[in-house]
Amino acid sequence: MKQINTFGNAAVAALPAHLLRYVVDQNYERYTWIDQAVWRYVMRQNFNYLKEIAYYPYIRGLHQAGLSIERIPDLQTINDHLGKIGWGAVTVDGFIPPSAFMEYQAHRVLVIAADIRRLEHIEYTPAPDIIHESAGHAPIIAEPEYHAYLSYFGSIGAKAMFSAKDFELYESIREVSILKESEDKKALKAAEEKLQYISENMGEPSEMALLSRLHWWTVEYGLIGTLEDPKIYGAGLLSSIGESKSCMRPEVKKLPYTIDAINYAYDITKPQPQLFVTPHFNRLLEVLEEFASTMAFRRGGAESLKKAVDCGQVCTVSLDSGVEISGKFISYSGDVDFIKTEGPTALAYGGRQLPGHDKTLHKEGYSSPIGEYFIQKGSLSVGEDVLLQYASGYTVEGRVTETLFQEGRLIVATLMECTVRTPTAEICYRPEWGRFDLVLGNKVIGVYSGAADKSAYETDVYLSEQSTKKEEYSSKLHEIYGGIRQIREGGWDISPLKDYFAILQNEFPEDWLASLEILELWPDPAVEAHLNQLKERFPEYRQVIEDGLRLHYEHSSYRSK
Repeated sequence: MKQINTFGNAAVAALPAHLLRYVVDQNYERYTWIDQAVWRYVMRQNFNYLKEIAYYPYIRGLHQAGLSIERIPDLQTINDHLGKIGWGAVTVDGFIPPSAFMEYQAHRVLVIAADIRRLEHIEYTPAPDIIHESAGHAPIIAEPEYHAYLSYFGSIGAKAMFSAKDFELYESIREVSILKESEDKKALKAAEEKLQYISENMGEPSEMALLSRLHWWTVEYGLIGTLEDPKIYGAGLLSSIGESKSCMRPEVKKLPYTIDAINYAYDITKPQPQLFVTPHFNRLLEVLEEFASTMAFRRGGAESLKKAVDCGQVCTVSLDSGVEISGKFISYSGDVDFIKTEGPTALAYGGRQLPGHDKTLHKEGYSSPIGEYFIQKGSLSVGEDVLLQYASGYTVEGRVTETLFQEGRLIVATLMECTVRTPTAEICYRPEWGRFDLVLGNKVIGVYSGAADKSAYETDVYLSEQSTKKEEYSSKLHEIYGGIRQIREGGWDISPLKDYFAILQNEFPEDWLASLEILELWPDPAVEAHLNQLKERFPEYRQVIEDGLRLHYEHSSYRSK
């Protein structure tokens, strides 16, 4: 495994090995001057607008997270600042699986997409980017009640059961988000149609699907306060200079935040028709706890085990003895009298894999009766022949060769020459199959997604075959943006701006942001006229140009006083 820079951050250093596989280098030097200008524009707009409409700690939170208006943040700076409140940050490649995202959150590590949105999508992009993750999520994390909610949500979400459809949806969303930041319009259209079809044919939503709705309507698109005067705290709104304004319009319904939010699906490619308002952050915890009480990891029993079988992915069954069985569950009988997995299966206790019971031992699958029993013959001591009669009717007969205790309690007995019979006397385990590891436990008290000891079991994590693509800008345009930046920061002679402006008009007629930055330094009427013409020629840029001009006028007026 490659070495991961932990940036001297305790939360990042404590990440388990399987989560480190998603981490990519930030490669700060790959950010272009155009990227830096996109960051600066969005942050100036946010600073100007969100100080009025965002939940009160936002601006202070920017500074606490080590973010500035002028430059894209580097990961070391973010970690230095977040480390003071017990959090950290890593960079990843776009969307990662929801369960992994939740685990990072549980470990108090902010996941930041290393890429930044293209200029064409400056108002909003469905793709995770460094603006959304750092300028959206990081500023509010310093709020104690909120970061407690984030961490707790992560620990709950990491246990949520998901379906095969959820994986299909994740891959489709990831594909759309990648293509949104490319110029392949034909492929994007096909991907969006595919996403729409999958979204409309998900069937009964899984725990993960429902939990993701709660996450969306709080962490991403949440409002706080009263229905009449709400403030923004959701990162999706804080990082969208378009929707942060439009969301306050009357046509966007404001609903009280309750458990009913799980009934509202969302579309990441469109503005949201309604938003939920919480009176305070403690309300978020109350609703999350209400939902958690319905989840398989708390309810247990046959109902929960059915979710594991339907899932078709690695899950963990927890017994009242403390034993945890991790594998792909394919069947169970009665009120969980007998469980069976296929493929690699591991046994754990208290979240730690039991010695000698890794997935290579049970590589073909695992089975065992569960429930109350009495000993008809012998004892569960090494060297003894034993016959166990279960209340369900199952019997286990064989010679005990090993025993495993935890906290003074027998939890696993290994038998040789073992025969296991069903209540109808059908043989379901034969002596010639070799050792039989019998787990002891009366009932299933919980079922959750993934392995109990992920770092031991999940030596390979799911990594999408689709990678984000960095579209290249013209080198000449890049040089113009760099020259403008040098003049602004270095106080250089502004005379080159006239030449830059002429090149923009002749060779880059759609680019508006460089002209706006030139106007800031050289308020020539010709530049302003050019920007007003661009508004008419390219209606899709009208709002961002108007917002930029408005900010220019306000600052010019301030400086003239």
